[in-house]
Amino acid sequence: MAKKFLKQYEILLIKAKEDLVASKYLLDGFNHHNLELKLEIVFFHFQQCAEKLIKTILDFNTIKFPHSHDIEDLIKLVRLNNIIIISNIDELVSLSEYAVEGRYAIIHDDLDDADKYIKILDELLEFVEKDIKR
Repeated sequence: MAKKFLKQYEILLIKAKEDLVASKYLLDGFNHHNLELKLEIVFFHFQQCAEKLIKTILDFNTIKFPHSHDIEDLIKLVRLNNIIIISNIDELVSLSEYAVEGRYAIIHDDLDDADKYIKILDELLEFVEKDIKR
């Protein structure tokens, strides 16, 4: 039996899901179990999830994308290619600062933002999964 190789967008989707699961787990630990970590690590995984989901969409549509962590630039590329996306995608743009800066500096955030990002990322994940299965 021949081994099935995953396509790039399939790998990106798997990795995006892993980042979302990790962020939810870490946030729960931060909120309820006194897990000793800075909230920035949760937001780093939010950013990684958003980036990978957008790159999944681009790759699925055979659009080449730059090696970039800038969510705004990736969203512009989606729109430039007339790819339909969720309406509140722009709310994820502010996560870009966690790609690098959030790993090396302290960025203060409100826990309420975490719930907002989880909601949007869950919506984006559902949208992407439906889109690539059409």
